[in-house]
Amino acid sequence: MTDLLNDKVTSEILPTINRREAVFPTLSPTQLDQLHSYGELRRVARGEVLLEHGDSNPRCFVVLQGGIAILRVTRDEETVITTAGPGQFTGEANILSGRRSLVRLRAAEDSEVIEIDRPQMLRVLQTCSDIGEIIMRAFVLRRVELIASHIGDVVLIGSSHCAGTLRVREFLTRNGHPYHSIDLDTDGDVQELLDQFGVTSADIPVLICRCEVVLRNPTNEEIADCLGFNESVDLEQLRDVIIVGGGPSGLAAAVYAASEGLDALVVEMDAPGGQAASSSKIENYLGFPNGISGQDLAARAYNQAQKFGAGLIVAKHAIELSCDRRPYSVVIDGGQRLAARTIVIATGAQYRKPDLERLADFEGAGIYYGATFLEAQLCSGEEVVVVGGGNSAGQAAVFLSQTTKHVHMLVRAGGLAESMSRYLIRRIEDNPRITLRTSTQLVALEGNGHLEHVAWKDSSSGEAERRAIRHVFVMTGASPSTEWLRGCVACDAKGFIKTGADLSAEDLSLDHWPGTRPPHTLETNLPGVFAVGDVRAGSMKRVASAVGEGAAAIAVVHRALRE
Repeated sequence: MTDLLNDKVTSEILPTINRREAVFPTLSPTQLDQLHSYGELRRVARGEVLLEHGDSNPRCFVVLQGGIAILRVTRDEETVITTAGPGQFTGEANILSGRRSLVRLRAAEDSEVIEIDRPQMLRVLQTCSDIGEIIMRAFVLRRVELIASHIGDVVLIGSSHCAGTLRVREFLTRNGHPYHSIDLDTDGDVQELLDQFGVTSADIPVLICRCEVVLRNPTNEEIADCLGFNESVDLEQLRDVIIVGGGPSGLAAAVYAASEGLDALVVEMDAPGGQAASSSKIENYLGFPNGISGQDLAARAYNQAQKFGAGLIVAKHAIELSCDRRPYSVVIDGGQRLAARTIVIATGAQYRKPDLERLADFEGAGIYYGATFLEAQLCSGEEVVVVGGGNSAGQAAVFLSQTTKHVHMLVRAGGLAESMSRYLIRRIEDNPRITLRTSTQLVALEGNGHLEHVAWKDSSSGEAERRAIRHVFVMTGASPSTEWLRGCVACDAKGFIKTGADLSAEDLSLDHWPGTRPPHTLETNLPGVFAVGDVRAGSMKRVASAVGEGAAAIAVVHRALRE
C-alpha cells in the first residue's frame, strides 16, 4: 500500500461508537465465572499482540484485569478504536462466520484474559442463554459500527456511473463486509493514487484487498477468495444436508437444521438474502408491523444460522447435481463436489428480463433488478421507471418516490388487483409522485454508456411516448433457477420443481422411485432431495411462505435421514 492510500483512509476521524453499553457491555462476576470453563486463562504483557489483523482463526478475549486495545490497521499504522476493560470482551460477527479478523488486538497494559476460540464461543451462544444474548447482540452491533465507520480491509475505487462499481458495492454490502469507498467522480486527488497502481479507467472498479492485493474489475468470486469468505468451511466433509440457495427459504432451512443438530451447509451464488434482499421494505411479514428491509431480514437470519453452527459459502454457483448415486453431491464452480445425505433446493427465481434491444448494455448503468438504498442514491431527484405489478414492484415504487422527482409505474395488465396487496395499491393510488400506467410496456432503451432515454407504449391506445429517463427498475415475473439440475428432478412446463402430491406416476417411474411410500411433502422425485420457496411449483412467492417451507423441509429431512 502507498502512503497516499494510507493517508486517504486514515485521515478520517473515526466516529464515536454509540450505544456503548450494548456494544461493549460489562459482564458480572458471576457471568465471568461461567466463561472460565469455555476458555483458557492467559496472562499477557503490555504491548503483546493477541490477534493480528487478517488472522483467519478468530478468537474472543474476555478481560479479567487490565485492558485490550482494539486497533484499526492501515499499512503500518494503528488507530485505536476503543479499549476493552475488565469485564468486557473482544470479538464481533467474524467469530460467527469464521472469517478473518478486521482489527488487531494488543494488550494496553499487563492483563489477565480468558481466550475463547470460535467453536467454544458458539457453544456459549447456544447453551448460555443470558450471556449468549449479551454477546450475540454485541457482536452484531459491532459489525454494524464497523460498516458505518468503514473500518475494514477493503478499499473500493470506482464511479457511481459504473455498473461494475455498483455490483461490487452490492456484493460487499449484502455480505455485511465493511469497506472504504473512493469515488472517482468526486475525489479530486485520486488520480495520483491510480497512477501509482498503474490503474486506468478500463480497470474500474478497483479493489485494494487486505492492504496488499490489487484486483482490477474483479468478479464476486475473486473478491470472496481474496477476503477469505469461504476459508473456514470444510468442503470435503459429508454433510447431513446441503441447502442450495441462501434466500429466505434457504436461510430458514439452515437455522432449523443447525439448531436441531444437523450438519448443514448453505451454498449461495451471490450473497445471503436472495431476491428478497433487493426489497427496500417488507411490510406484510409477521412480527414487523413497521416493516423490515429485505437486507436486514437476511442479515438477521444469516447471523442466526451461524450462531447455531450452519456453514455458508458465497459467490459459488451450483453447476450440477450428481444424482445417480447416494450420497448425492452438488458440483460448484471449479469442479468441487460437496457431498450430502440430503439436499434442499432453495435457488429461488429471478426477475424475468423483458425482450428489449440493448437491455444488457445498460444493466447496472440505468437498468436495475432491485431497489435498495444503493440504487436510490444513484437516481435522487430524477424521474424513474418501475416495471412490474407485483408487491416487489409496488414497494420499489413507494420507496423510490421518497427521494426521486417522479415514479412512472408500467404494468402490462389492466390493473394491480390480481397481483398486488391492497395496502400497496392504496399507497400507490394516493401518492402524487407515482403515476400508474396500466396496459403499458417498455419498448425502447437509448443511451451512450449509460441509459439516457426510454420509450413506452400503451397497448390499449397504441400511443408511444419517449422520455429522458436514466433509471429503470425491472421487477417482472419470475424465472426459476433450475438450469443446473439438468433433468435430475421433475419440473413443470415453466421450469419450477414439482414436489409431493404434484408428482405424477410418470415423474416417479422415470427415476425408479424406490419402495412403496409416496414422496414426502416438499420432496422431489429423488428420495432425500427437497425443494422449497420460489423455485418450487405451486409456492406462494411470498417471504413468509418461503420461510415456512424452509423450516418445514427440515422435519422431512429428519425422516429421510432415518430411512
